[in-house]
Amino acid sequence: MEQKIAIIIGAGPAGLTAAYELLEKTAIKPVIFELSSDIGGLSKTVRYKGNRMDIGPHRFFSKSERVMNWWQKMLPLQGKPARDDIILKRKLALSTEENAPDPETSDRVMLFRNRLSRIFFLGSFFDYPIRLKWSTLKNLGVQKILRIGASYINSKLIPIKFEKSLEDFFINRFGKELYQIFFKDYTEKVWGVPCSRIKPEWGRQRIKGLSIGKAIGHSLSSSFHKDSSFDQKKTETSFIEHFLYPKLGAGQMWEEVARQIVAKGGEIYTESEVIEIIRSGKQVTGVGVRNNITDLKTKYDCDYVFSSMPVKNLVQSMIPEAPSSVQEVANGLMYRDFIIIGMLLKRLKRTDETKTPTINRLLPDNWIYIQEKAVKLGRVTIFNNWSPYLVKDPDTVWLGLEYFCNEGDELWNKPDAEFIAFAIDEIALIEIIDKEDVLDATVVRMKKAYPAYFGAYEDFQVIRDFTDEIENLFLVGRNGMHRYNNTDHSMLTAMLAVENIIKGIPSKDNIWQVNAEDDYHEQV
Repeated sequence: MEQKIAIIIGAGPAGLTAAYELLEKTAIKPVIFELSSDIGGLSKTVRYKGNRMDIGPHRFFSKSERVMNWWQKMLPLQGKPARDDIILKRKLALSTEENAPDPETSDRVMLFRNRLSRIFFLGSFFDYPIRLKWSTLKNLGVQKILRIGASYINSKLIPIKFEKSLEDFFINRFGKELYQIFFKDYTEKVWGVPCSRIKPEWGRQRIKGLSIGKAIGHSLSSSFHKDSSFDQKKTETSFIEHFLYPKLGAGQMWEEVARQIVAKGGEIYTESEVIEIIRSGKQVTGVGVRNNITDLKTKYDCDYVFSSMPVKNLVQSMIPEAPSSVQEVANGLMYRDFIIIGMLLKRLKRTDETKTPTINRLLPDNWIYIQEKAVKLGRVTIFNNWSPYLVKDPDTVWLGLEYFCNEGDELWNKPDAEFIAFAIDEIALIEIIDKEDVLDATVVRMKKAYPAYFGAYEDFQVIRDFTDEIENLFLVGRNGMHRYNNTDHSMLTAMLAVENIIKGIPSKDNIWQVNAEDDYHEQV
């Protein structure tokens, strides 16, 4: 019999997971078409003069044991201390497997990383999630603490009955005062619209397990006992203490998966844009692909299609055209775009007031959320703390300065040199660096990084009903489903899609349930 072919659109976590699972569990041959020249999608790692930078780093942590094992099959856990572990004499969970890799001599390895994220607000650092501790009380002051407590009690006694917006979601869980201090401005910086215009589904998917009650409970319990277990199954995801991370960046994982896919007989084509989804009845029969370099267009027949391309583009590519009602919703879907500045420095101006040991007087954070209204800067990543091997010169500091924007707006259109100068001014203004310590910088732009929960999103079911009827089309991943999935959720959607093919399950409900039902991903 002629071998069946699955066309996979996008070489990000969802597309690559689908291809690997097909090769491992079926006789179906995956053929991946990737629009860009890179592997990894939103999880790729960019190289710059010997330094490596993620498009916003990704913690490799999941409540799904299946996903955790899958990752470690690709890149095994370290068996010996990494460079910074040795210097700081850290106690950490090392693999006990025979021949577990040594990060100092092997690149194919996962590092065990401690987690610390904080909010920078009013010139001070606050733990994220917020913890009940003396520094928090001191930084906020008695009056703010009393107002936070009163508004939280009010939200519990008189909750908003029908949550129509993200603002309602936040107020019900944290009270109006805490929402306005720690959630409102940063969230609106990310999305560019008021929280009152964003659907509450974003909160339910991203921080559904976080609340003041759980924050207080975790703060009290962690004072006496920390969950040092490897899987942290008893710890709410927002409060995890550690995670895994590839030695050479998040993109290393997906480059390794891509290598294995090709070795097993799959095909991957970059600089290849899928411009046509050709349908006949309830089946996709082929796709039209344009090569970005040669401009040559080629038609490929297929038996299955896995799409992680933006839903808007998917619907626009349909031949024959999708119904007008579906097109109308698709055209109204909105996205938020992303720019990251990789900035190399001699040192940081701001030093740490915690007792966390660091190298070269670094701040100990993985991420710092910038809540200050005076700057457009959204978040700062300290790549040294993710992996010391991301930085060419260990005596330098390698930062990622993250900005949220819309393609074509003032930020997006700034020339690189102008944007770098702008970013230096902003981070110097909040006194995290001195300008004279900047050694180099680079700019990376990423379109459609965040599918938005406003615009035509409230009518998304119209699109889902249409695509679900196409029997051999599977929407997977973040942009493929227009859902703000984490990496593990994106992978699980691909895994379930492959299982549905194997088991002959026509419904796609189980795919859509990932990251929608409470703890679904923990049970898969």
